[in-house]
Amino acid sequence: MDFTTITNLLAEKNYYQLKAILASSQVADIGEFLNMLDATTALLVFRLLPKDMAADVFSYLSPSRQSELSVLVNDKELQQIVDDLYFDDKIDFLEEMPANVVKKILQNSSETERKLINQFLNYPEDSAGSLMTIEFVDLKKEMLVHEALVRIRESAPQKETIYTCYVTDANRVLEGILSLRDLVIAEPEQKIGEIMRQEIIYANTHDDKEEIAELVKKYDLLALPITDNEKRLVGIITVDDILDVIEDENTEDFHKMAALEPTDVEYLESGVFAMARKRIVWLLVLMLSATFTGYIIRSYQTTLEKVVALTIFIPMLMDTGGNAGSQSSTLIIRSLALNEVNFRDIAQVMWKEFRVSVIVGITLAFVNFIRILLIERYSPPIAFTVSLTLFFTVMTAKIVGSSLPILAKQLKIDPAIMAAPLITTIVDSISLIIYFTLAAKILHFA
Repeated sequence: MDFTTITNLLAEKNYYQLKAILASSQVADIGEFLNMLDATTALLVFRLLPKDMAADVFSYLSPSRQSELSVLVNDKELQQIVDDLYFDDKIDFLEEMPANVVKKILQNSSETERKLINQFLNYPEDSAGSLMTIEFVDLKKEMLVHEALVRIRESAPQKETIYTCYVTDANRVLEGILSLRDLVIAEPEQKIGEIMRQEIIYANTHDDKEEIAELVKKYDLLALPITDNEKRLVGIITVDDILDVIEDENTEDFHKMAALEPTDVEYLESGVFAMARKRIVWLLVLMLSATFTGYIIRSYQTTLEKVVALTIFIPMLMDTGGNAGSQSSTLIIRSLALNEVNFRDIAQVMWKEFRVSVIVGITLAFVNFIRILLIERYSPPIAFTVSLTLFFTVMTAKIVGSSLPILAKQLKIDPAIMAAPLITTIVDSISLIIYFTLAAKILHFA
């Protein structure tokens, strides 16, 4: 889709050709283009879309653009869009809309759909129930294969996916699962109960969406059935929704690792005061915790007064320690997210990081010793003190950076919190204690 061509057609008011191009374009590309336009122009382009494309394009719009269009279109258009959305997209849309828009949509919905919508809106935000869709193919084990194929053919236009089918009893209890491939290669007169698989991977409506993503990834599923506490099938979660979950969780972890309160609002749409509020809490915590370094420096003021040169190397030691700790914590946090390590591996992880720190620490200390001695022109005792401190700082940083995220996970705390800013603060304090203790011993200061 050529955005420049479409923009030129809009400027020329050549709506006939524009409509033809839109009809042959990918809905995701159209959604991206509409997000770039002002609200009025976006509405104009949206109304040029074929009716069978409008809802699909709408699901690709940003929440703010969806909200703007919901206000600009008339009630009939809005209801048509909502009716054509897949159920999970409909729930996502309603969760972002102002109360007056939601009320308007619910008033025009059937009683059955209204109950379903209210039920879905009441699921916890991070649960499987808030993510699932009710548009799936359900079969009975008494059905013959050719009867099942007829049912799929008739219901396919209203279903989000037909590639995996679910077998339920009269009470909607999940009994089996089979793929469209299983049906196609089976004999027409075979019963569904004979070819379905009874070993089912499923989840509960209140399971956390991160756990759902892990299941889908682990078992290479296109869709995951979701049941209630009585194992009654209430919905499915498709792989496209799982990709959104993974993206959201990665974004959240990036925010936490940078000492930011997570937010799902896009950067350019966030208010200045809202962004400041989300940043200032962690900055205050880290600022106050950094006062420990001040107390440490003050307690060794006598040492600093006798050898002022020690002050020059404090930033280098603290920066190197922070960087070394951040390297280890980033690797471990990612490994925890991928389930590559767990609490049982903590001793193995710390042993490995210890060996890495010895190699890295010796290398950095040796280079630093030569630099201070030959380039900075300080005495060998000072060069040795700084280099030895650097070695122990790197060792400490690697061990702290690798162990804290694992301990956090064990204590049910998000490991991403134990990332660069917090670990840097901890390592700074430890490195200063090491530095001044060694200086007092090596340089013979009390």
